[in-house]
This record gives sequence, structure tokens and C-alpha cells, in this order.
Amino acid sequence: MRAGLVQLSVTDDPAANLLETVALVRAAAAGGAGFVLTPECTNLLSSNRDHQRATLHPQATDPTLAALRDEARAAGIWLLIGSLGLKTDDPDGRFANRSLMIAPDGAIAATYDKIHMFDVNVSETEVYRESAAYRPGTQAVVADTPLGRIGMTVCYDVRFPQLYRRLAKAGAHILTVPAAFNHITGAAHWETLLRARAIETGCFVLAPAQTGFHPETLTGGKGRNTHGHSLAIAPWGEVIADAGTEPGVTFAEIDLSAVDRARGRVPSLTHDRDFTGP
Repeated sequence: MRAGLVQLSVTDDPAANLLETVALVRAAAAGGAGFVLTPECTNLLSSNRDHQRATLHPQATDPTLAALRDEARAAGIWLLIGSLGLKTDDPDGRFANRSLMIAPDGAIAATYDKIHMFDVNVSETEVYRESAAYRPGTQAVVADTPLGRIGMTVCYDVRFPQLYRRLAKAGAHILTVPAAFNHITGAAHWETLLRARAIETGCFVLAPAQTGFHPETLTGGKGRNTHGHSLAIAPWGEVIADAGTEPGVTFAEIDLSAVDRARGRVPSLTHDRDFTGP
């Protein structure tokens, strides 16, 4: 199976972002990818809550989702929309950061709402409170597909290895980590964390990413920077594809027999033991 990792540099304009995303999804399909993945925040990156409320849609009417379902159907591909910001009916008005698996017939095969919110103080000038606008999910998800069983996660989830172990024990062969990883923490931790999750679980890890500077063109906000380097990691921990820092498509060949080989060599998923303390 050939996977195509779509690396984007989106703004706060969903219509413009969709044009770029569609072009790259088509390029991935034309390059032979049967599984195409886009990053977290495929439709929008914005820190302006009023703009988010005015711009985002519920899942049922979201134009990015509708267009990408059409693209998956036209190309006959499996498509992971890394995540979309979507309105919910939550009483507090917070949105969902939702990853969606689209089947080749355009149907929504699985959805996953990001569990772990990025509430961090990266530096004096880099402060994030994702939970102020997005409500966390509560359900881990493994999608059953002809490509294999796929454990769905998003970005900051990667710092919580217990989630990935749970997914692997539930039968996942591939773990997806679409991200808009901060440029500071990304330079320090991105590759190491992804390789660790692959090694611990014996899974392929596919991590399409946002990259570069993301201007807030419609609101005049300060924008933000992301790390790029969409990665594909094999079950033994080696990097098999690195997209660098430019938007585009990066391909990776996925042979699921490597999952059995890695787990056969180090069967740590079968070696859990109960313990007490601290």
C-alpha cells in the first residue's frame, strides 16, 4: 500500500485552504496513493474565537468535509482528514477537533475527537489554551479498513503513550498522528515522540503535518509557526519518509508484514504485568 502524506500551510481562510488541499489530495492520488492523509486543522488555523464562531460549521454542513468526501469518491481512495474544526451542540459553545476517515465511496467510516488539549506555555510569547475553544473527546477509536486496522489520534495525543498502547492492543496496525505541531516543541520532540510510539507498539505511524508560517489573513492576527516534517515511521522505529518544510505530498510504502516482524522480535505488547505503587 502506498500512503500519501499531505503537508499544508493553511491560513484562517477555509475556502482558500480547501483549494490547496484538494489540489494536493489529487496529486497524492495521481501518484498512486491508496491512502491519503491531511494534517490537523485542515480547514482552519485561527486564534480568533469570533472568527472561529463565524467561520466553522457543524459536521453535517461543513463545506471542506463535503468537498473532500467527493474527492475520495472520485479518486477511489481512503482519505484521512487529519482534523477539522467543527461546531458542536455543546452548551458552552466549544468546538470539536475531529479527525475523519473517509472510505473510497465517500462515506464517513470513522471519526475521532482529539482527547488531549494543547494547554501549554511554550515560551513567554507562545501560550496556547486549546481547551478554551475546543472540548476534548473521550473515546479512543480504531477504524477497520481493508488497508488494516488504523488507530486514530491527533497531534498533542502523541505525548500520552497509554493511548497508543491501548490502540495497538485493540488491533491497530497503523497509527495516525495528524498535527499542527508547534515549531519550538517540534524541533525538540516531534521525531523522537513519533519513533517512540512506533517502537512501543510495533505499528506504522503516519503523521501528516502543518508547516511554516500561518498568517491570519482575514482577521489580522499575529499568526503562528508550525514545524512541518510530516513523517512516516516503520514498526521498528526507522523513518521511511520525511516531508521537510515545504507544502506538498510525500509518499511512503507500507507493508503490514513489518508489523508482525517487529512484534515477533520484541513482543512487548504481550508482556504487561500488574504492579503496585507508588
